Order: sequence, then C-alpha cells, then structure tokens
Amino acid sequence: MPSPGSNAAEPGNPGGPAPAGWGAALVRLAPILGLLALWQLASASGWVSPYLLPSPRRVALALLHAGVRGDLGRHVAASLLRVAEGFGITVCLALPLAVLASFAPRLTAAFSPLLTFLRNIPPLALVPVLILWLGIGEASKLALILLSSFFPVFMGALSGLRNVDPRLLEMGRSLGFSRSQVLVRIMFPESVPSAANGLRLGLGYSWRALVGAEMVAASSGLGYWILDAEQMARIDSVFAGILVIGLLGVLLDRSVYALGARLLPWARLEAQW
Repeated sequence: MPSPGSNAAEPGNPGGPAPAGWGAALVRLAPILGLLALWQLASASGWVSPYLLPSPRRVALALLHAGVRGDLGRHVAASLLRVAEGFGITVCLALPLAVLASFAPRLTAAFSPLLTFLRNIPPLALVPVLILWLGIGEASKLALILLSSFFPVFMGALSGLRNVDPRLLEMGRSLGFSRSQVLVRIMFPESVPSAANGLRLGLGYSWRALVGAEMVAASSGLGYWILDAEQMARIDSVFAGILVIGLLGVLLDRSVYALGARLLPWARLEAQW
C-alpha cells in the first residue's frame, strides 16, 4: 500500500502529480492566450475595422504565404546577418574599451560628459546623417547597430570590472600577480555576470535599431518587409512581420542566455524577462 507521501497515481490523476514546470509554463502562456482570444473576439465581432486589425487567421495565412514564396526566409536571413555583423563589431570595440577604461579612471572621467551626451542621443535620430555620410548601403545599417548597442555592452562590462571585490584584488597583489594576471584571473571571471547582461541588452538594442534602419533605406530585411506591406495596404503582412520580429527577438535573447549559462555555469547568470 503506497505511503501518503508517495507519487503513486490517484483516482482522477492517473498519471500522478503533474510536473512543476507545467504550472509555470501555463502561467506564462496565460497572458499570450488571453491576448489572442481578445484579438480574435475583437476581429470577429467587428469592434475594430478588419483593415486596422486583421484576424489572427489572416495574419497566419499571410505568414504562411510569405514562407511558401520564400520571402520570409530571405528577409529573416538578411536581418540576422546584419545583426551578427554589427553586433560583432560592437563586441570587438566595446569590451576592450571597457577594460581600458577600468584601468584609466582619470581618462574615463575626462570623457564622461561626452559619452553621456552621446548615450542620450536616440540612434534613429542619426539615420539621416549616417545615410548622408555612408550612403544607403550596409555600412550605414552596421553603424546604426554599433551606435545602438555600444553603450549597453560597454557599461555592462565596465560596471562588472569596477565592482570586483577589493579583497580579491588585494589577495591577488599579495600573491604577486601582475596587472595582466589580476585582470585575467580575478577581474574577468568576476565581471562576467554584469558583462553578460550588457551583451544581452546590447543584442536587443541591435535588433530594434536594425528594423528601424531597414524601414528607411533597404531592399531586404524584416523592416523593409513591413514598410513595403504598409505601402501595399497589406495590413495582415504588417502584423505578420511584427510577430516575426518579436518571436525572433525572444529566440535570440533566450539563445544567448542558454549559451552563456552552458559555457559559464559558475557565473550565476540570471534569466531576466
């Protein structure tokens, strides 16, 4: 006879207790399912004009047709390639500059007003200037990605390097570590969580800025697809593009988190949103 604390199946629950993860998944899915239900109800009941708010079925069909024609894959590939190139440039510039700034506090203080000024300028406001200087090719789009993602990556890495426990630094000096050894063996490992969060934020900023740039000057990409659909009065394709952008953004964020947690299990990375 099973004990009261056993996991044996009970009447009405033939499979035993449900995994704890199911409840959490249902809680997360509930707002999405509720929004879809409200969307369908508003569309079916005529609360909103079908032109302004197409039904979920129309949006799904538009997405399916774009996939069958190959347009969806082409635009997704173009946007992902631009993000990979632009964000790669950002990482190669921001991380070394953060290390330099951590060892040169006076130099950082001298440039702080200029950096604060640049950080508060919306990158999309620079699109006309970038097009004027770099043309309407890929260079202007990569520059916009760099401007959008530089400060989150730079500030995340710099914050992590500056907030290393002073006792660890003192211990390294007492052991005779050189400056480079202190950086590699103590500062880098301790700054990983903050730097990783900066990288995730920077990647998200890159994705949003790219779509805006593609709406201004591009012949491919998800932003161009949305703008072209709007000009052709295909509001269902506009909503399809918006959904693809959101879903890909979530996948990129979760992929970066999963990769970091797998490669750096000691870094105590936390999934946020």
